[in-house]
Amino acid sequence: MKRPLHFADCPRETWYAGTDREIHGLALSDVGGRAKVGVGLLELPPGSHTQPAHYHTREEEHLYVLSGSGTLRLGTETFALTAGSYVCFPANQAAAHYICNTGTEPLRYLMIGERIDEDRVIYP
Repeated sequence: MKRPLHFADCPRETWYAGTDREIHGLALSDVGGRAKVGVGLLELPPGSHTQPAHYHTREEEHLYVLSGSGTLRLGTETFALTAGSYVCFPANQAAAHYICNTGTEPLRYLMIGERIDEDRVIYP
């Protein structure tokens, strides 16, 4: 049974440790078993990014910035991200995306996305 939880009680993970892609996070939705929708509380240290740019063929993703600042590369455009910024990446929107922490503090954000077995990730 899934129960309420506090982020402080979730196991922390680090991906791509020691590289310019280092990401720290908590897979909130997977505590107590894998969920149909993924919810992650993620943190990019200053200078880190989520490259390579990509998009999903079947899965929709949502990003909400909690603190820090950075930039979003979406297709050929670049957007500033600050606390309160929100963006939806619809499935099969052929505008690849990635984010960079261009600030001096960690960029903390929620990433929410569907989990569809038939999804393909496209790296243009």
